[in-house]
Formats: sequence, structure tokens, C-alpha cells
Amino acid sequence: MIPFPNISPEIFTIDLGGLSLSLRWYALAYLAGLLIGWRIMIAMMRRDRIWGDRAPMAADAVDDLLTWVILGVILGGRLGFVLFYEPAYYLANPGQILKVWQGGMSFHGGFAGVIVATWLFCRARAIPALRLADAMAVVAPIGLFFGRVANFINAELWGRPTDLPWGVIFPGEAAQACPGVEGLCARHPSQLYEAGLEGMLLGLILLMLVRAGGLRRPGLAFGVFLAGYGLARMFVELFRVADMQFITPDNPLGHVVGGPVIGLTMGQVLSLPMVLAGLVLVARAWRRNAVPARA
Repeated sequence: MIPFPNISPEIFTIDLGGLSLSLRWYALAYLAGLLIGWRIMIAMMRRDRIWGDRAPMAADAVDDLLTWVILGVILGGRLGFVLFYEPAYYLANPGQILKVWQGGMSFHGGFAGVIVATWLFCRARAIPALRLADAMAVVAPIGLFFGRVANFINAELWGRPTDLPWGVIFPGEAAQACPGVEGLCARHPSQLYEAGLEGMLLGLILLMLVRAGGLRRPGLAFGVFLAGYGLARMFVELFRVADMQFITPDNPLGHVVGGPVIGLTMGQVLSLPMVLAGLVLVARAWRRNAVPARA
């Protein structure tokens, strides 16, 4: 068992005469993912060669896109968490909905928010949406990596009990004794599993795809991202305890579809359409001729 590292969720706190202002790792993770992704997007839009003919939009338009994406991530992520995972709690405590800095964001909600924001942005600017989606798919794993590491620092979305040597003793409720086990409860560090699969591995695959000319096939990178994220999330859900409100004595694993032998968690239910849509996009992109490279 590995004790949880002595890391505070807050980087620092400033006392302003009775009003405390804190910077948390969770907020910094979102900022880092957005800013690094923004810089990489600008670099991609300046390299017409990787697109075959020309980039889908001018590099200076990425600044405006960032504003749209930030709104989509925050609004969609928070509303998704409220509606998908804790509707009863937030219905009883509506004042807590706006406290985003305390954690509680849904990737699937944030993803839906970004899709809507990007679609509106493309309509307003007459930009090919599928090609812009490819560019955003390439940088998305950066934010996923930082976000999952921040989940670990927050000691949230922890995994199921384990006796493996890398099991972590998370603080608070997670450390309660496991059934049939004396002492503290070690759990899978499922946040780090997701950081490795959804962030590092998926990001590496998409980087290799770009280097191999994948952006010359509209929809290919976006499809690989959808399928890759969905498969990674569905796999990690086998080790993760995230759907706490669905856990009952008769349903100890929190399944929302099916039973203890064959069942799906909320995360798996929401990820399955992503896998199917991603495979369709990959198949369609592969059947099309690649955009010819500019001479």
C-alpha cells in the first residue's frame, strides 16, 4: 500500500481581510490544458503542409476560439456533472452548482459543451467544422492529462479496493476498511490510470497520426480521439468508483444498466456512443481520398 502524498489541493491562499482567495491545482490544470492547447493549435494553423492544402482557419482566429471553448468546457462540464451524477444533491442545494472551484466536472458534459461551442463558432466564421474538430482532438489529451492528475491531488474519483502493491490509501471516506480486510483500505489510483491512457497514450497516438499525414483525411483524428477516449474510459471504469449515488447493497459497483455480472456504469454508458461515433468517423475518413499535398 502507498500512503497518499502530502499534497494540498490548494497551491496557496491569500487572506483579504476576511475573504480568502485560493488557487487550486484543479483550476490550474484547466488553465494549463487550455493554454498549452491554444499554443499548439496556433502552431498547427500556421503549417498548411500538415493539412495537405491549407489549414482550416487563420492562426489569429484561435484566440477567439479559445474563449468559446472555455465557456463550453465550464458550462458543459458543470451542468453535465450536475445532471449525470448528482442531480438530487444539487436540486436540494442549488447554491452549490456555481462552486466549480470545489471540483465536480463531467468530461462528457464538457465535451458536449465544446462540441456545441465549436459548431456555433464554425457557423459564425464559415470554418469547416470537421477539420477544426481534428485539430482540437489532437490537443485535447493535454487537458485530460492535467485534469486527471488534478483529480488525484483532490483525492476524488478514487478507485475500487485493491491489494495490489500500488494501491493508494486515499484520505477521508475512501480509507474506510474494505469488506473482510482489517485496517485502512487501499484503492486503485484510477485517476492516474486515466491520465496515462486518456492523456499520455491517446496523445501519443494522435501525434503519430499527425506525423503520418492523418490530418489530410478530414474526421480521422477526431474519430480516433472519440473511439480512443471512449475505450480508455470504459476500461478504467472497471477500477473506478465514480457513480456513488447509484451504489446500494444490491448494486455495490454502481451499475446503471445491467447487473453485477454484466453491467455498465454511467461513465461507460456515456462513453459507448463516443466509441461507435468514432469508429464511424474513422471508417468514413479512411474511405475518402486524402487531401493532396500542396506541391
